[in-house]
Amino acid sequence: MQRWGKQNLRMLMTVCGALLVTMVTMMSAPSAWAARKALVKPTPAHGAAQDVVFRHMLSGMSQDTLATLVLRFNDEQKGRGRVILQNAHDLDDAERRNLPTMALLEPDDAPSFFHGMPRFKPLYQVMAAAKEKVDAKQFFPLIADAVDDGAGRIQALPLGLSLPILFWNKKSFQQAGLNPDEAPKTWFDVQTRAGSLYDAGSKCPMTSSRFAWVHLENVSVQHGEPLAVAEKGGRSRIHLNSMVDVKHLALLSSWYKAHYFRYFGPGNEADRRFLSGECAMMTGESSLYPEAVRAGLDVGVSQMPFYDDLYGANQEKILPGGQGLWMLAGRKKEEYLTAARFAQFMMRPEIQSEWLRGTGFLPMTPGALNAMKARGAPQPLLTLATRRLAQASPAKTRIKYNLGLSRLRAILGEEVATVWANLKPAKEALDTAMRRANSAPLTDEASSVRTN
Repeated sequence: MQRWGKQNLRMLMTVCGALLVTMVTMMSAPSAWAARKALVKPTPAHGAAQDVVFRHMLSGMSQDTLATLVLRFNDEQKGRGRVILQNAHDLDDAERRNLPTMALLEPDDAPSFFHGMPRFKPLYQVMAAAKEKVDAKQFFPLIADAVDDGAGRIQALPLGLSLPILFWNKKSFQQAGLNPDEAPKTWFDVQTRAGSLYDAGSKCPMTSSRFAWVHLENVSVQHGEPLAVAEKGGRSRIHLNSMVDVKHLALLSSWYKAHYFRYFGPGNEADRRFLSGECAMMTGESSLYPEAVRAGLDVGVSQMPFYDDLYGANQEKILPGGQGLWMLAGRKKEEYLTAARFAQFMMRPEIQSEWLRGTGFLPMTPGALNAMKARGAPQPLLTLATRRLAQASPAKTRIKYNLGLSRLRAILGEEVATVWANLKPAKEALDTAMRRANSAPLTDEASSVRTN
């Protein structure tokens, strides 16, 4: 227990196991600089049919960990196939348009990842063709729900998922006369602290990454509101303009006008602002915690705040999200065979354990936690993580990735921007977003994304 660190233990107990992986990253992962140097290359041609290009945007220890595991996979293949890593940060526009076989990404980021919205091939189809096993029952229920297609079929390998949490910079809290070890529990607690930070001179008391996922989808789920309502004919009507959604966006709008809240974009643009120390509080992905520690920040973390004055609210009802390993459509059969073997390789418990140690993402399967137990992870944390991830999804109906979710979030991003610009009040913006989203069947193809 001692080597895990009392501070990390206390932090993880606070979020009830949601950040188990942040503790795991404190264990020393093997250096992978040589592996990364060997694998990070310019855009390769698909010369050999069994070679597959794997595009990602990882950095630091996460990139090193991926490179180490890819090198191990390639060695095991003994000439049957090879995975070639490609960091999207190193590519120019033309190279990004040259699609890889696999990509680790949040589908919302596809336009910048590929300079377009390509078609994805569901993982269950790739695995079935290669006679490799993948089934939703292999994963924790909450994890499988994030990447299935609504019928229990896995669309992407959930390698890079996180939970939405609240971060705060303890140094900024101390400078504002706040208790750095006391977590804001409700949104009104956050408002009080944001006011104190602003009065102490902070130019960015509060910000957020992944705005739609955190502040609309998860806020709705926490307070018992459906994300979508099933209608006759099998179609679902998106329902992200409930009373709590309007109340919450209106509150954030008031913070924005008071300079308590700053908005930098719908994706992860705010991450850098928090890591640089510019912003004192941020809601975002739990996987950012290890990066914050490596950046030298003394960071507090807690579950996402909620409204304790609303009936039926449950702070712990949250939806994971983030990066999955997606297969691009239109590749050769031999490439998919190699990609399927790689996905199976990444599902091995001992490989998952190494992946979690180096990245800070959520565990996919019970087998991963068993492997972590063998490496010395505290049993209380494993029990908490198992209980949380083994729960059924709190959202009965949910729009899925590759089936309209990215388009929905794009619409929400456009309408929410009108609130910050003081062009529309919160209710009008959300009502407009719902009319647009429900006016036609959702699809994630780029041509269907309407811009004003």
